[in-house]
Amino acid sequence: MLTAAFAPHNLWGLAVLAPAALLLLWRWAPTPREGAWLGWLFGIGLYATGTWWLYISIRVIGQAPILIALLVMGALVLLMAAYQAGLGYVVVRWLQPRTVSGTLLKVPAAWVIVEWWRGWFVSGFPWLSLGYSQTDTWLAGLAPVGGVHLISVALLISAGALVLLLRDGAPWRPVALVALVLPWTAGLALRNVQWTQPRGEALSVAILQGAIPQELKWLDSKSNQQKILDEYASLHDSALGARLIVWPESALPDLANYYSNYLGSVWSSARRHGSAVLMGVMRAEQRSRGEEPVAFNSVLALDVDDPAFYDKRHLVPFGEYFPVPQIVRDWLRLMNLPHLDFMPGAANQPPMKLAGEAVAVSICYEDAYPRQLRDAMARSSLLATVTNDAWFGRSGARYQHLQIARMLAIESRRYLLRAANDGVSAVIDPSGRVVRSAPEFKAAVLRGTVQPRTGMTSYLRFGDWPILGLAAFVMLLSAVALLKTRANTSIKKH
Repeated sequence: MLTAAFAPHNLWGLAVLAPAALLLLWRWAPTPREGAWLGWLFGIGLYATGTWWLYISIRVIGQAPILIALLVMGALVLLMAAYQAGLGYVVVRWLQPRTVSGTLLKVPAAWVIVEWWRGWFVSGFPWLSLGYSQTDTWLAGLAPVGGVHLISVALLISAGALVLLLRDGAPWRPVALVALVLPWTAGLALRNVQWTQPRGEALSVAILQGAIPQELKWLDSKSNQQKILDEYASLHDSALGARLIVWPESALPDLANYYSNYLGSVWSSARRHGSAVLMGVMRAEQRSRGEEPVAFNSVLALDVDDPAFYDKRHLVPFGEYFPVPQIVRDWLRLMNLPHLDFMPGAANQPPMKLAGEAVAVSICYEDAYPRQLRDAMARSSLLATVTNDAWFGRSGARYQHLQIARMLAIESRRYLLRAANDGVSAVIDPSGRVVRSAPEFKAAVLRGTVQPRTGMTSYLRFGDWPILGLAAFVMLLSAVALLKTRANTSIKKH
């Protein structure tokens, strides 16, 4: 059920009902082991149905053996479910889910700590964090205050309040009603707070969507590569005159190092028409003499200044780098599977200067890690993300990813330009609304106008730390109370 709370289904109420159902089960669980078992099954259900599209990228497009595809998918699902299992054990053993404080404070605090840890530990996988389901509800007004995790807490408090109303009846009904209504009214009250201010004049933009089929994109054929180059050159010519033109992730069919003449032509035509270009490319760089070049998944900025690169910092395990021994890498090479690594970019990369604006850039699923982008977003007047969701076919992954990008715009209260190879390419306003989008799976030039903005939301200023600090404080009080209870029990026994 919880998977359907997210895009493309957008049945956002299930983000309250599904956690409430799990909390009810935890209340009835006789042992911590039973609580862990329930959490584990819940996690398996969520991630098996919510990330099934990985099969498309690994097996259908990546052409990995079916056994490898199932093993990789199964490993991810089991790992993500393990977080929920650990949470279930802690809830039943120590957090007193049958009490009001346990239902409304302790469980939400523990859940959000686990959600944050899941999005950080061992590279992290923040996909399907509860708060992302609320881009179109009143709770979205909380995002500029505390980010997606604050919304998750609000949903969990609502779920706990619903449980109290259903199970505990009259004594706690007023408390439960306040707890149920307060987060939503707070979100509504904050929804129209601007947080940021317009800067300068509106900017004309154009987003290129090449719609290159993934099975053709890396086909090692000169004629195929030339066809891709010609397609983007044609789209680029159609977009000339827009102040900022954005190409999708890895738009060129090989390393940018091989296309100096092509890039020079793109740049010169853009300058003649007063356009700046932001282009997703792959590139190689030799760090020192005698060493092998290293590769980066990058974005290239072409404007009046010298060309500049932003290098992707948060790489996809087993997609952009392979944390495996050399023997496994040799086997991947024999099986004609990817085996080379990209290098991560520097940790602190400033916004890129384009069309007179400071543009905070992210590549692919980096937009799901706002804590890493926060400094650049705070110094920017515009956001841009380039991606290639063609890896996931016609599944719901692209809409889940779009929803994450929308939340990033809300958290920063800035316009966001999203260029995707075959969709969803979109212009997203500071409230997270998609104001323009290109037709999916078709080559297109998406034109629009955006208003650069400056200023700081509370989230850009403080990040996740306030909500995590409060959650940790609740856990600390819970631990102190538990120790006092045990000490008093021990004294009475003696």
